[in-house]
Amino acid sequence: MSAPATHAALAIEADGLYLIYRERDVETVALRGAEISLPEGAWTSLMGPSGSGKSTLIHVLGGLLDPSGGRVLIRGEDLTRLPQAERALRRRRHIGMILQRDNLHPLLDVAGNVALTLRLDGRPAAQVRARVAELLARVGLSAHARQPIGKLSGGEAQRVAIAAALAPRPDVLLTDEVTGELDEETAGEVLDLLADVRAREGTAILTVTHNPLVAERADRMLRMRDGIVIEAGRGTDSG
Repeated sequence: MSAPATHAALAIEADGLYLIYRERDVETVALRGAEISLPEGAWTSLMGPSGSGKSTLIHVLGGLLDPSGGRVLIRGEDLTRLPQAERALRRRRHIGMILQRDNLHPLLDVAGNVALTLRLDGRPAAQVRARVAELLARVGLSAHARQPIGKLSGGEAQRVAIAAALAPRPDVLLTDEVTGELDEETAGEVLDLLADVRAREGTAILTVTHNPLVAERADRMLRMRDGIVIEAGRGTDSG
């Protein structure tokens, strides 16, 4: 179970999360009553071996998967109980996500990817342009605004993904192996960027990772084993 935190100070909270996959006669329990709370403005890391449920948990927290049981609260509202369209709206406005792959739209350029969520939300064009320019400057890619996604390096693509996830000023940023395919130097630059994001905008961050160097940048380290979130140092493998 995650460390206790007060309701008023939580960016997102989940409790009693179960997720059961069924395929013919085979049943797989990916989450077994998982609980986690992410305080506003805090950086939390989540480690654990492959198959422990980390990626499943982040998909449930982000509203991309329906849990078999339990709830996910954001701003006191249960995301799991909302109709699909309402859930998509809340996710777009309050939750930024960076997954292991397919974070960027291949047919849009850099600026188009950063602007996409804002345009879907119906923001005024001038506001969209200003926010895109601000974020591209922050991630050091102002000169690449019109560059096709396929022409970017791995580090540049991750920086665009971070900018795109942050565009609507979400309450929480959920990342899954955000430095997984980057060299050590580039990974360090991405982690510095996340730290800057948190300092500037007070965004709560969850980094799901296998990398101890990533986990060490966080305020709090949690581990996952067999579909359950536990405190660091309680006998699980880091994986």
